Amino acid sequence: MRIVFAAACAVGMFAGGAALAQNAITDPECIAPAQPGGGFDLTCRVAQDGFSEVLSEPMKVSFLPGGSGAVAINQFNTTRTDDPNAIVAFSTGSLLNIVTGKFGEWTENDVRFVGTVGADFGAVVVRADSEWQNLDDLVATLKEDPTSVIFGSGGSVGSQDWMKGAILLDTVGLDAKTIRYVAFDGGGEAIAALLGGNTDVFFADMGEMTAHMDTGEMRILASLSPERLPAPFEEIPTAIEQGYDAEYTIMRGFYVGKNVSDEAYQEWIDVFRSAYENDHFNKVVAEKGLLKMQMAGDELNASIADRVDRLRGMAQRAGLIQ
Repeated sequence: MRIVFAAACAVGMFAGGAALAQNAITDPECIAPAQPGGGFDLTCRVAQDGFSEVLSEPMKVSFLPGGSGAVAINQFNTTRTDDPNAIVAFSTGSLLNIVTGKFGEWTENDVRFVGTVGADFGAVVVRADSEWQNLDDLVATLKEDPTSVIFGSGGSVGSQDWMKGAILLDTVGLDAKTIRYVAFDGGGEAIAALLGGNTDVFFADMGEMTAHMDTGEMRILASLSPERLPAPFEEIPTAIEQGYDAEYTIMRGFYVGKNVSDEAYQEWIDVFRSAYENDHFNKVVAEKGLLKMQMAGDELNASIADRVDRLRGMAQRAGLIQ
């Protein structure tokens, strides 16, 4: 197996990186721990396409739904702890699930975080024929009768998607624990429910909305980003500019099993670092609606530790944990 990794002094430049023989990874696989169509699917597609000039073997994508990632982390702590070929998609929501105990006994210390492919942001989405044209319209309805609106997302109460709504509602004095919320196992199911009229509002990720921008079926009321995002989202106002101090940044990356060899772990780190220097990879990241967030190895693990601490504080304030 040959991969490409960035090394200024190496010989044989290839697609923005340098070629060096490696053999720990022989059959690269990306695990999306949910049904097709949501944020984990998007994360794996970025790696599958974006790594095409970095890995000499094509990467396959597999789906392992259940518990918004719980089934996947359990498998990689039982039967696949030392699989050198597989990377598993995670997000800030996965870290939140760890903090709130939704992954059972497994914590951030039971996997090896390897690299990120970008950052995403929360989105407030309705059907194109919705009566709500902006956040003010939606908030007015909620203040009049919070139970009249049905929210749906690809995660349970206390999940990342639920937390996006909780943060927004908190800015107007509404308690997210009192709203009508339907949990789905993945963004694909949540979108189908919204379009089918079974829910009214979808707390999504901006990246997963990229494929739906031209269909005319949905309208994004706001992005939960610090500032407006580049194309194709440049016309979407932020919640902040509409007067609501709501922001939710989503890290998108991967982990491997906790018993993966140091050789395989380092090889994956090299893959990510090479991709960061690769024009095709960066183009794919942008096309999928993600912003640049490039961390691998020790830098990523330090960031994970900090984010887990901050999420724990957030979860305590929301009453999700003691």
